[in-house]
Amino acid sequence: MSRWFNIAGPCKADKHYMLSPTSRLPDLEMAIEQESYFVVHAPRQTGKTTAMLSLAKQLTATGRYAAVMVSVEVGSAFNHDPGAAELAILGTWQNTIEDYLPPELHPPTWIYNAPGQRINENLRAWAQAIERPLVLFIDEIDSLEDQTLISVLRQLRDGYRSRPENFPSSLGLIGLRDVRDYKVASGGSETVAGVGFRPGKLLNPKGDRLNTASPFNIKVSSITLRNFNAAEVEELYQQHTEETGQLFTPEATATAFDLTQGQPWLVNALAKEVVEKMVNDRNIAITCEHILQAKEILIARQDTHLDSLAEKLREKRVKDIIEPMLAGLALGDTPNDDRQYLIDLGLLRRDPAGGLVIANPIYREVIPRVLVQGTQDSLPHISPSWLTQSGELNTDVLLEAFIIFWRQHGEPLLGTTAYHEIAPHLVLMAFLHRVVNGGGTLEREYAIGSDRMDLCLRYRSVTLGIELKVWRDKKRDPQAEGIEQLESYLARLGLNFGWLFVFDRRQNALPIEERLSTQIVMTKNKRSITVIRA
Repeated sequence: MSRWFNIAGPCKADKHYMLSPTSRLPDLEMAIEQESYFVVHAPRQTGKTTAMLSLAKQLTATGRYAAVMVSVEVGSAFNHDPGAAELAILGTWQNTIEDYLPPELHPPTWIYNAPGQRINENLRAWAQAIERPLVLFIDEIDSLEDQTLISVLRQLRDGYRSRPENFPSSLGLIGLRDVRDYKVASGGSETVAGVGFRPGKLLNPKGDRLNTASPFNIKVSSITLRNFNAAEVEELYQQHTEETGQLFTPEATATAFDLTQGQPWLVNALAKEVVEKMVNDRNIAITCEHILQAKEILIARQDTHLDSLAEKLREKRVKDIIEPMLAGLALGDTPNDDRQYLIDLGLLRRDPAGGLVIANPIYREVIPRVLVQGTQDSLPHISPSWLTQSGELNTDVLLEAFIIFWRQHGEPLLGTTAYHEIAPHLVLMAFLHRVVNGGGTLEREYAIGSDRMDLCLRYRSVTLGIELKVWRDKKRDPQAEGIEQLESYLARLGLNFGWLFVFDRRQNALPIEERLSTQIVMTKNKRSITVIRA
C-alpha cells in the first residue's frame, strides 16, 4: 500500500507523505550544543511532535547525546494533586524511554521520595548514571495547570544550575502556548515563589494564566514552528504523484497554498479529501476545482482541528480582537500579549504589508460560520420563495423575503450571539446561509479599520455583491461611504448591481417598522445599488 496524507498524530516516513520534520525549526542544535533551555510553541497539528521526535532520534544517533521526547499530559488528570501527577508522569516517561532509547541510556529505577521533588531527583539520578549529556523534550507542558504546573517548573528550574553532569544538559518545553499563557489558579505571589515569577504581575482577575514570560526564565529562546511555504506544499503533493502517478496541477497546488497559507493540517486535509474520497481514479489529475470543493467539504464538516479553533472563539481575549476585526473596526487598546496569543494559536498572522489578518482564507470562512451557528439554529422555518421554477435565484424576491424576515424576527435574533458588535452581520449571514445551502457559496472579506464587511453570494448563474455598514452612536450616516466602498467591491467582482445594508444601531434609532426601507441609487459609474436600511 502506498503512503497517505496524515491528519492525526505524528508523521512516520514509511506510512505518510511528509517533509523533513526539522527543516521548519531554527537551528536548535546550536542551542543544545550551548546547553540551553528553551520553549517551542505552535498551534495544534503543525508538526511539533513529529519534529521533536525526529530531532531527538538524530541527536541520539550521533552518539553524543541521550535525547528523548516525553510527555506530561497524563499529569493533567491530577492538576490539583502534584504528588499524584508526578507518579503518573514518571510512569509514562519510563515506558517512553524504554521505547526510544537503548538500554545503556536508560535511567536507574525511579525513586519516589517526597512529593514535589520526584521529577528533579530522578532527572538528576539519570543524568549522573549515563555517559552522555541528557537532552529532554517535554511535550504537552501546557496541559498542566495550577499547582502541578508550578511544581514541575520549579523542579526544572532548581535543577538547571546543576547541568550538564547532574541534570539534563539541554531541555525544551513543547506546547501550544508560550510560558506566559500557562494556566494557574489564583492564590497570590507566594504560591509561586522561587520559580522566577514577578510578584504583583502574575494573574489576571480570574487567575487563569501566568500573564508573564518569567516562570521559566531560564529559557534562552521561545521558538515557533512556521507553516509550510509554497515550495514545500508542492514538494509534499509531488510525493503522492511519484508514488501513484496522479498529478496535482500547478493551479491546484497554488490554490491549496493560498487557501491554507501552508498550515500543515489543512494542507494534508485538503489533499486527503481529494485523493481518497473525491478522485479515486489515479489517471485523473487534481485540479483547482477539486481543491476548492474539498475546502467547502472541510469547512462544512468542521473536522477536529477546525472545531478546536471554534472553542477558542468563546474566550474573552479572543473575542475582544476577533469581533472588531470582523466588524472592520480598529482594534483599540488591546494588550500586545493578547494579540500575540492569537498569533500563537494560529488564528491570526501578521501580514507582510502590515497589520493583523485572519491566518488563512479557510479560517476566514470557518470563524463567521462558527459564530453564526447559534443564530442559525434560532431561525424560524423560511420557505425558499426566492427560487424560480428552473432553480435559479431571483434576487428581487430574495430581498422581499429578507425584509419580511427582518421585520418579524430581526430584533429578537440580535440577542442570540455573544458578538454584539457584529450581531446584524451574523443574523444576515445566518439568513443567507439558508439561501445558499446545497446550491451556492457565501464569501466574506473584512479588514481592520475599514468599518465594513463585504459579502459575495454565488448561486448558480447569479453573483450578488453585498456591503454591510453599521450606523453607530456619535457617527454620521454611513450610506455615502458605503456606496463608494460597495462600488469599488462590485468593480472587483465585475458586477453592475449590489446591495448595501445600513444597520442602525444607535440608541435613539427609530423603531424597526419605521426605519426599515429600501431605495435604489444609481452611481456615477452607472451601477445600481439597492440601499436597505434596517
